[in-house]
Amino acid sequence: MIAHLDGDFETVDYAGDRSILIYDNVETEEYPLHWHNAIEIIMPLTNSFEAICDGVPYTMAERDVLIIPAGTMHLLKAQPGRRLIFQLDNRTIADNPALTDLSSLLAAPMLINSEYDRDLLVSLNNTLKDIYILYSEFEDLAEVRIYMNIVNMLTRIREYQLSSVDLEEDGKYSDKFRNILKYIDMNYMNDITLDDLADMAGYSKYHFSRIFKKYCNTTFIAFLNQRRIKAAEMLLLNEEMSVTNVAMQVGFSSLTTFNRVFKELKGGTPSEFRRLYRPLKNN
Repeated sequence: MIAHLDGDFETVDYAGDRSILIYDNVETEEYPLHWHNAIEIIMPLTNSFEAICDGVPYTMAERDVLIIPAGTMHLLKAQPGRRLIFQLDNRTIADNPALTDLSSLLAAPMLINSEYDRDLLVSLNNTLKDIYILYSEFEDLAEVRIYMNIVNMLTRIREYQLSSVDLEEDGKYSDKFRNILKYIDMNYMNDITLDDLADMAGYSKYHFSRIFKKYCNTTFIAFLNQRRIKAAEMLLLNEEMSVTNVAMQVGFSSLTTFNRVFKELKGGTPSEFRRLYRPLKNN
């Protein structure tokens, strides 16, 4: 299934002008630890399936849905059965400012099963089936309809998350945390601390951390690092800018920390990332 692997980086080979690739996968082989710039969605159809993402195992029963964000180091174990594997160009979501409110969904892997919410799971199963049919037939406007289905699916998940937080806490968090995320997006390059944000929201650090993780599906530090590394990727394409300068520009006070976080999230150092993308840039 992995067609182009350079070290642990996979280049997803989209066909023609498509921005999505779907495998109806029945192969019993292990796909080694790797990462790519595609959002990956896995739905087993027969038998269970296990993926290890950033060192954490995720076991899926039939019809469970696992969403793996772009840039996540993951391994798919050799397992018999059939599963649909969707790979979507991350730029279709990440580069659209209108979809900023969905960014927290793609900060960490997410397993949606019947314990998470059965009705939501059934809805996602139906949407992924529709996407598979559109992809297989690929008639006029199929790519547009696929994109709309993906956005609608992510929106339903996000709405479920927000309603869960609001139901638990009497609906008093959405506006505050929406503003917090916008503040992070505009100030990620500055020295933002958990204490600062907790004060802004008017909560204790402990309470803020708990609600932030519920609201964003990840911790504050992980969310902030993801945003900084996303900005660093763009800056690294400019070969005239040193790696040290890139680190400072996106908010890291230490080159060592920048290298460590970048490697944790991307599977390689900033210099390796720059070398990897040099051929693409020069084409």
